[in-house]
Amino acid sequence: MTRLFSCICDGARLMVGVPRYEDYVAHMARMHPGEPPMTYEEFFRNRQAARYGASKMGGMRCC
Repeated sequence: MTRLFSCICDGARLMVGVPRYEDYVAHMARMHPGEPPMTYEEFFRNRQAARYGASKMGGMRCC
């Protein structure tokens, strides 16, 4: 039951453009071992900006 809940949560995260932070950290360790990963807060803001299109001007795009 816990595994099913975990799969549902992972799927929901991917649908809204927020992958698991743990997967990101593992990717960074594997593919970019010399670079420090973003903190959870930086990662979350980065994924939100990528999903909703925040610009350098501070604005958000609609579509």
